[in-house]
Amino acid sequence: MTSGEVRQKYLEFFKARGHVVVPSAPLVPQNDSTTLFTGSGMQPMIGYLLGAPHPLGTRITDSQKSFRTVDIEEVGDNRHTTFFEMLGNWSLGDYFKQEQLPWFFEFLTKEIGLDPKRLYVTAFIGDEKNKLPRDTDSAEIWKQLFKEQGIEAEVALLGSEAEGYARGMKGSERIFYYDAKKNWWSRAGAPENMPAGEPGGPDSEVFYDFGTPHDPKFGKHCHPNCDCGRFLEIGNSVFMEYLKQPDGSFVPLPKKNVDFGGGLERIMSAAANIPDVLAVCHLSILNKLEELSGKTYESNAPAFRIVADHIKAASFLIGDGVLPSNTERGYFVRRLLRRAVRYADQLGVSAGLEMLVDAALESYADAYPETYAMRGTIQKEVAKEEEKFRKTLKEGLREFEKISQGKTISGRDAFLLFSTYGFPFEVTLELSKERGLAVNDEEFKAEMKKHQELSRTASAGTFKGGLADSSEQTTRLHTAHHLLLKALQMVLGPTVKQRGSNITQERLRIDFSWNEKLTPEQIKRVEAIVNEKIGEDLPVLRSELAREEAEKLHAEHEFGAKYPERVSVYSIGPKSATPEHPQFEKAFSIEFCGGPHVAHTGVIGKFKIKKEEAVAAGIRRIRGVIE
Repeated sequence: MTSGEVRQKYLEFFKARGHVVVPSAPLVPQNDSTTLFTGSGMQPMIGYLLGAPHPLGTRITDSQKSFRTVDIEEVGDNRHTTFFEMLGNWSLGDYFKQEQLPWFFEFLTKEIGLDPKRLYVTAFIGDEKNKLPRDTDSAEIWKQLFKEQGIEAEVALLGSEAEGYARGMKGSERIFYYDAKKNWWSRAGAPENMPAGEPGGPDSEVFYDFGTPHDPKFGKHCHPNCDCGRFLEIGNSVFMEYLKQPDGSFVPLPKKNVDFGGGLERIMSAAANIPDVLAVCHLSILNKLEELSGKTYESNAPAFRIVADHIKAASFLIGDGVLPSNTERGYFVRRLLRRAVRYADQLGVSAGLEMLVDAALESYADAYPETYAMRGTIQKEVAKEEEKFRKTLKEGLREFEKISQGKTISGRDAFLLFSTYGFPFEVTLELSKERGLAVNDEEFKAEMKKHQELSRTASAGTFKGGLADSSEQTTRLHTAHHLLLKALQMVLGPTVKQRGSNITQERLRIDFSWNEKLTPEQIKRVEAIVNEKIGEDLPVLRSELAREEAEKLHAEHEFGAKYPERVSVYSIGPKSATPEHPQFEKAFSIEFCGGPHVAHTGVIGKFKIKKEEAVAAGIRRIRGVIE
């Protein structure tokens, strides 16, 4: 099956079951996100999962394009990709386990045609310390579903991955209980890490069994969560049903949600019964790369996979407006393209990576026509970055000559070559080996680990998407953020547009389009406008509108983003506005937004701009606090 066929089958399946299909959000998150990229299907849904009503109802489905920076170093094996699509369906206080698990089982076996004998599932074993019960409901549902297919499905209590490797799988076991590290979901991770007021719950994963031999280097015995390649996770149903209390206990949520995510590419791989995800989902790029290199994929699979994945991911990021640079989002596009150049060199492709862009995007012309239409621009950016990096390699070689005069190259020097000159560590290793030099790789790994932790923090944020949290202080700053954007437009002009944001309990940060440093007078005027509107104690109202109607009101929204037919809009003011009569034409600020916000601006407090600076060409940044 093609990606288009799987995507369409999934969306039509859930549409027939009362779900509204919504378009994919951009890879650059919207609505005050604290993460650099959209890394999962649930990320754009955070506000609704936390309780905000969705304008399109309680049953939603989509296919969300996603990008994960933490997987860059993992690419090269048969399953990891940085760019992927996540099929999703959500119940917002509607259906629950009894509907969700049979539906997904039916989709896999009837629509996709997977052999149910190849499917294995997991569930939450429980947490005695936090008094969270075992998810016997999911296990019983799975047991019945397999029974209806004539399959005996016994239950195994594994708990940890270590126990799985030590014990393995026995007899007719098909339902496996794991602990919270594997089968519990919250934005903060395990139950003990969750703050008060945070929702979470058990999840149930489905794995496809390719039947390949177990590789004992991963552990003595195989089990569904084994990394040997035999099993591939293809879907995960999260049952958000608990709320953590201030005393550390958990109580049931009044409205329980279902948050499902299934890897489109992984389902394609299972449908083809081919354990190499990239060979199935990146076939056009691999074929073009074979043509350019004169080499075969089978003989050079890791390098082929890295080039193919990185070109596709970079193409979609550039298509969503992220250009290569040395800071934040642009850094990751640059990193992807430079790794692609390095591994293309290994394949004998010394130029012309832009020729892979068409192959990367051709199968997405219908699903993402806006990205496909930009392929000319994307090709130019890829070519430009490749040329720039090849010059950088020359500079790195000159620096390498300076540090290679002794018998050993320190890990710190090797890391500086990497971080400052973009000089790949593997190049340093190869050149050192040729000259009989030792490289302190442990020291390099330590420096790299610190670097990756910083990158991961920047990428993941405090939580996976949305605001840093839903605390009162963060909510106040979120509303102040809306006031600030409007004040900037009033002082600097209507061409000012938001280009990024980050909001925590301590401060807000907004990136906006502007070419010059703000004068002290301009900063003072912006502050004054925000505080003036706070002092007026204006009502903050949420409305559900048709997208076209909201656009006619000139409501602020993300440039280039796709929005559903009905959208959530927050308006601030006028004083006389009510939920029944929002009076948009007199409102101070109107924005597409999922919330949360304060009810009246008067509760925000005094706003103060702490810093104004440049972050990129034509982009300024303001940090503000509430005093």
